[in-house]
Amino acid sequence: MRAIIFILILIVAAVLIAVASGFLNIRQTQSAAVPNVDASRGGVTASGGQAPAFDIETGSVAVGTQQQTVPLPTVQVNPPAQGQDGAAGNAAGNATANTGR
Repeated sequence: MRAIIFILILIVAAVLIAVASGFLNIRQTQSAAVPNVDASRGGVTASGGQAPAFDIETGSVAVGTQQQTVPLPTVQVNPPAQGQDGAAGNAAGNATANTGR
């Protein structure tokens, strides 16, 4: 029961946000009219009445693709020199990369 109430609250909040942001526009085009109800010995009769009518406009979201050029960084890998272990070679390469040489 709590889950249903929570979902209904979320739906009402979403509609309020949509109306407030202009994404959803609701206009009443026809007003409501109550039916005529007559009670007599023969029973109850109802006639007439009219439900309200609304005009609802929703916003639109355009989704598309476009060609874009993205600059990529260049990567330089310095293998270790003869006689050095891998950690010392990488440390020397990092020092070169950090100083911009």
